[in-house]
Formats: sequence, C-alpha cells, structure tokens
Amino acid sequence: VLNLAVEKANWKAPLPDGHALGVAVHESFGSYVAQVAEVSQDNLAIRVHRVVCAVDCGIAVNPMSIAAQMESAITFGLGFTLHSKLTFKNGQVVQSNYHDYQVLRLNEMPVVEVHILPSSDKPGGIGEAGVPPTAPAVANAVFALTGQRLRELPLQLSGV
Repeated sequence: VLNLAVEKANWKAPLPDGHALGVAVHESFGSYVAQVAEVSQDNLAIRVHRVVCAVDCGIAVNPMSIAAQMESAITFGLGFTLHSKLTFKNGQVVQSNYHDYQVLRLNEMPVVEVHILPSSDKPGGIGEAGVPPTAPAVANAVFALTGQRLRELPLQLSGV
C-alpha cells in the first residue's frame, strides 16, 4: 500500500511553492492503509489540499463501498486533526455540540483519491481502518513544510 500511495500521489513530482507531502501507514482489522497528504499553510492555519489513500483490505467485495468508507474515514480524521478538541472540567466534557466542537467544513475538504490494491486474501475490516493514518500523514507533511514536529491534536502551528 505504501508503494501504491506514493506512486498515485506522484511523490517525486514538483509541488507548488509552499506545499509539502507527508505519508503514513497503518494496519488494523486485517487491512493495510497508506495515505499521502498534501498540505500548505496560510499564516498559522494548516490547509490540506489532497489525500491519496491506498488500501489492501483483502478481496474487495464492494469497491464502491470501500472507497466511500475511506473517504468518510479521512473526513473524520481530518476533523480531529485540524479542529476538534475535547476538554474536561470537573470530570465532564466541556464541549456539548457543534457550536463548541468544530468539525471539518465542506470548504476545507481536500480532494480525496482512493486506490484499492487487488488481492485474493480474505476480506479485512474497512470501517475504521482509514482514520489512524490521516493525522500522521498531515503531521509529516507539516514537518516537511515547516520543520515543526506537531505531536498533539488538533495540529496547531506555532509562530516560531
């Protein structure tokens, strides 16, 4: 999946000025997922322009469903990567709804490409497998772009 993701992301091609790529790979529920994120920065805001995802979930029983699951997993992953934060006060979650818990907005959604690795292995899980590599792929792209290692979610650039 790593090779397929970097190939489809055209890893070695020049990027627009101020853009960088990051990659991450994860295995869970019998499936392997690799993601390449292309990011830029606008002041201290991180902008994700594109996510290329490669998945090996064994035999692809329903490829359209697999692609939809990966797209939604990436959307969910980007929400907490860029915005969502749970805080606690007196043992209770402070955030109660969307007015104080920001999710990814439509205008922030990057282009997402999903590539399914052909396989004859038994099917693996697909629902959650696309979430874990999203934040590390974006964080690695941010490091390539800025030199800042961000290790807490949501990812926030510092002015240094």
